[in-house]
Amino acid sequence: MAFFCCLCPRECGSERNEYTGKGYCRQGTLPKVARIAPHFWEEPCISGQKGSGAIFFSGCVLSCVFCQNSKISVGGYGKTLTIRELSDQIKKLEAVGVHNINLVSPTPYIDSIIKCFEIYKPQIPIVYNTGGYEKVETLKRLDGIVDIYLPDMKYAGNDTAKKYSNAENYPEMALQAITEMVRQTGNPVIDDVGIMQKGTIVRHLILPGNTKNSMMVLDWLKEHFAEKILVSLMAQYTPLGKAEQYPEINRKITAREYNKVLFHFEELNMDGYVQELSSARKDYVPDFDISLF
Repeated sequence: MAFFCCLCPRECGSERNEYTGKGYCRQGTLPKVARIAPHFWEEPCISGQKGSGAIFFSGCVLSCVFCQNSKISVGGYGKTLTIRELSDQIKKLEAVGVHNINLVSPTPYIDSIIKCFEIYKPQIPIVYNTGGYEKVETLKRLDGIVDIYLPDMKYAGNDTAKKYSNAENYPEMALQAITEMVRQTGNPVIDDVGIMQKGTIVRHLILPGNTKNSMMVLDWLKEHFAEKILVSLMAQYTPLGKAEQYPEINRKITAREYNKVLFHFEELNMDGYVQELSSARKDYVPDFDISLF
């Protein structure tokens, strides 16, 4: 049965059925997945020693020109699962001892995901890992299901958001979304072995030539959320996707850019994590292989 989708801020109203979709994300309603495996490259309180049980969904509601996962976000790589099959895969992840179930870019599949957790809700935290471009109305449907939100806050300026992600209203929508996420989860809760059980971590990736944007994002986060969130300042930017078509970002960030943003972060005295500049390498691109599940 088809329906007309308005799950994300694009509100494209396009027809989607179980296996195909004409919307911005180009996906059907059944979950299409590109990787299911323990993942060790998230923040320390998410990955821990045993890994995060990451499920990488295909398709995306954004169009970031520098996307490191473009093979699945726009390339369409992945395998469609039934809701029961997804539930079984979550059980398998939980059984190997991961710290949480980490839903990566899940927005197009919210209806199926909710039904999946009606079949089986694991005894470990559920992480909702997103680019931050979300509708509050959609997020409210996840209240009581998601324990940890892991959104990006990419941009403070509309022009930059339009240029690099084709989402001019990104700053406003992301700020509203994070406000709802914090309302649902409350302040961060980390157990006695350093693993997050509840809360919101907001990620920000430093882009080359965009230190002003980064500092404005950090100012926003401090002003609106202060101690209510953890902030993850990321330095892993490597020009991938269509970045070569944008000369100003077709390079890694410099030590000067990194230190400028880091100094501002430290001045704001915010809690969270900072990636080292040496993290900027292609090793962070996951190995997508549907034969593994």
